[in-house]
Amino acid sequence: MSTELNSIKRVAMVGLGYIGLPTAALMASRGLEVIGVDVNQITVDTINAGNVHIVEPDLDIVVRSTVTTGNLRATTVMEKADAFLVAVPTPFKENHVPDLKYIESAARMIAPVLEKGNLVILESTSPVGTTEKLAAWLAEQRPDLSFPQSAGENADIQVAHCPERVLPGYVLQELVSNDRIIGGMGKKSIDKATALYKQFVKGDCIPTNARTAEMAKLTENAFRDTNIAFANELSLLCTKLDIDVWELIALANRHPRVNILQPGPGVGGHCIAVDPWFIVDSAPDLARMVRTAREVNDSKPHAVINEVKEKATKFKKPKIACFGAAFKANIDDLRESPALFIITELKKAGIGELVVVEPNIESLPDYLDGLALSSVDDALASADIVVGLVDHDPFKLITAKELSTKIVLDYRGMWR
Repeated sequence: MSTELNSIKRVAMVGLGYIGLPTAALMASRGLEVIGVDVNQITVDTINAGNVHIVEPDLDIVVRSTVTTGNLRATTVMEKADAFLVAVPTPFKENHVPDLKYIESAARMIAPVLEKGNLVILESTSPVGTTEKLAAWLAEQRPDLSFPQSAGENADIQVAHCPERVLPGYVLQELVSNDRIIGGMGKKSIDKATALYKQFVKGDCIPTNARTAEMAKLTENAFRDTNIAFANELSLLCTKLDIDVWELIALANRHPRVNILQPGPGVGGHCIAVDPWFIVDSAPDLARMVRTAREVNDSKPHAVINEVKEKATKFKKPKIACFGAAFKANIDDLRESPALFIITELKKAGIGELVVVEPNIESLPDYLDGLALSSVDDALASADIVVGLVDHDPFKLITAKELSTKIVLDYRGMWR
């Protein structure tokens, strides 16, 4: 490997959330000097104290050790580095229009400290063409430097897109073991980014261009969303036809070439519930199946809410226990959570006394003021209606006897 390609010793990670912090800690554990940059002072102070602000297995150990060695530190102020990795949110605005304000803000933070030979990598899942926009924003701020869109391989600054593809709960493991797509704005940017990732990635680093890398990540999540939508639509059909959807899927999956996923109360998280809309936005007339899958999955929480309301009419003032608020099992992540949306709408409806059981968080969002977290035992003791929204491991231990006097609405198949 050339000296130039192996010259990255100091990395700035912009965004210290569910992807940025684990990636920063992992790079620091491999001997790189990593500066974590985040706009939240509490996040910065927490990390500099050797602690973490998110739940992810073993992350606290890696952060503590790398902060202790001095390889990882956090700040709210951008500093010079050899490479800059951007891992900030990419939400959408009204009508599912992508919102790139955080990426643009990151570009404006990075631009003043850029130097010839630097590498900028966008890790945030993004609509097709965003890496080019990032390069344009940087060029606008630094006309004294050249970028790939104008100078090609001879650019002063190299730019690439390398999307993350990890599963919450297994982030550290999968950052190392999973293949990595390296989408560069030219061969030199691909080579430099590959040299960086090869310092901690054991999977293959697969070269392509930035647009294909962007679309690959969106495609992966749209594929998963479409398959989940099929399972969720089956569950709606089975409710109408008085069929046990869990039994139906188990029987269908005995076919050697059928593998239907499990239904749920909706689809959440920062990826699957968001990314397919980026495809729809880029080609609304063509992305018909992608749009339909999103609409099916977005409608599922409303079907859950209506069923809970219908069961509640059997009581004068029902006590309803919602089990789970995170977007998936055994994590604390509430982003785009269908369970949290259902809880919020039930609270607004005021149909009874609502309690929430979520063992992975210490408090509910401020907008749910008036709702308190409950223990499993207390919720079961008082509830008339038990709503299973997330299949956290502790919930699976609840017995049939404990549920025998309740109306049970199980949207994760935990208590069959």
